[in-house]
Amino acid sequence: MAFSANAVPTSDRELVLTRIINAPRAKVFRAWTDPELLKQWFTPLPWTTSVAEVDVRPGGASLIVMRDPDGNEFPNPGVYLEVVENERLVVTDAYTKAWEPSEKPFMTVILTFEDADGKTKYTARVLHWTVADREAHEKMGFHQGWALATDQLEALVATL
Repeated sequence: MAFSANAVPTSDRELVLTRIINAPRAKVFRAWTDPELLKQWFTPLPWTTSVAEVDVRPGGASLIVMRDPDGNEFPNPGVYLEVVENERLVVTDAYTKAWEPSEKPFMTVILTFEDADGKTKYTARVLHWTVADREAHEKMGFHQGWALATDQLEALVATL
């Protein structure tokens, strides 16, 4: 697992992970946009992804439901703000389906997929509404959780 030295937040409300994934970016992008693939890697084990519904287009809804080992489910609705095939995805929980404002916006995720000599430079920037939200996400295990999920993502794309 190779982490990039430039994985540096640009504000006090941001968390970031950058990784070189040993697969072309089309495969990594597909793993983020195909609901059946998302269910296989998105949630760090022993958690699972019980639901992955995605309408991958600007304004399209996203619903990812994470399930903990005790069977408790945690729905994460959102809306895609930007989609550039094989290059960029931006999704936020500030809205739910059909541009309905969420009760408590928490984050906007900006994913970039850059060519790195046949591999993918994958960067996940997670922008939070407040410093307290960023701190809460860190305490939830952002760094470990997103790193484990990225390990699972890389293992999956190696099989595609």
